[in-house]
Amino acid sequence: MIRRTALRALTTVAVASAVTLPLIEGARAVAPATAATGAAIKADDDNPFRWMELDGLRADFQFMCPAGHCVGFWSLVLTDDVAQQRFEGGKFFVYAPATGEFSFFLGTDIAVRTVGNARQVRLADTEFMRSHPRVEVRYGAPDQPGRARVVASATTLM
Repeated sequence: MIRRTALRALTTVAVASAVTLPLIEGARAVAPATAATGAAIKADDDNPFRWMELDGLRADFQFMCPAGHCVGFWSLVLTDDVAQQRFEGGKFFVYAPATGEFSFFLGTDIAVRTVGNARQVRLADTEFMRSHPRVEVRYGAPDQPGRARVVASATTLM
């Protein structure tokens, strides 16, 4: 019982760290008044994905305001034409085919391994993407990634 509670606490800390570090790296803190007014920010220069070849994905800059402290951050989302396709019977997940490793999506401010809706696909784990030459968004059964459909990809340009 104590081991299980300790493991859950450790997992929570690890997930929080995994979400926070990429956001800090790719994010720029802004004043809450700026975010609230929707003032334009020249975020293009900070786009951590500009050196990647994107297929079915696009870079998206948005604000998240946990506990009233607004932060702007970059993430990758599915392009409109991909997101509008019909998907049934599976889940979306992030997969690096070269290593067989999985990453996560950012659901509001929580890291989730899979999502069921194309509009929930939001990749913010810049460290994972930089450490793998190709990262894919797949749809199907995460326990059988080889059989899942590749819906989008991000390839790091060297």
